[in-house]
Amino acid sequence: MTEVVDVVKQAIQPIIDERGLELVDMEYVKEKATFYLRIYIDTVGGIDIEEIAAASELISEKLDELDPDPFPVPYLLEVSSPGIERPIKTAQDWQKALNSYIHVGLYQKMDQQKVFEGTLLAYDDEEISLQIKIKTRTKEIKIPRKNIAKIRFAIEF
Repeated sequence: MTEVVDVVKQAIQPIIDERGLELVDMEYVKEKATFYLRIYIDTVGGIDIEEIAAASELISEKLDELDPDPFPVPYLLEVSSPGIERPIKTAQDWQKALNSYIHVGLYQKMDQQKVFEGTLLAYDDEEISLQIKIKTRTKEIKIPRKNIAKIRFAIEF
């Protein structure tokens, strides 16, 4: 399935670039009996439904032209925004996340917790520094990157 994603990415990247968009993520997955190709796109300031529809149409046309066809079986194409609480995956995402409120899920507990939310103060290849609130106080914690299962932008309440 990785091969399909690689072929599709190479085919659609010029469309994404030409429209001034960012390819945030892509997945080719089987859910029950159906295969889905999900493409998440965004732009500075957020993407609107009209731009998603226009990009979806161009992407669909491009995928129909691919020869040889990289898809072993029929699939459904879904093109959408990654949403406000999008995952942090790329170097560009990490840069955007700096000084932003994020949600971090861990593989194993740290200080009796597997989930933390706070402001990303710093990051490198080894760890992240997160400012969290504990009741009325703030505390800076360091989380090893190898312990992070999921990390995404979050909305602070």
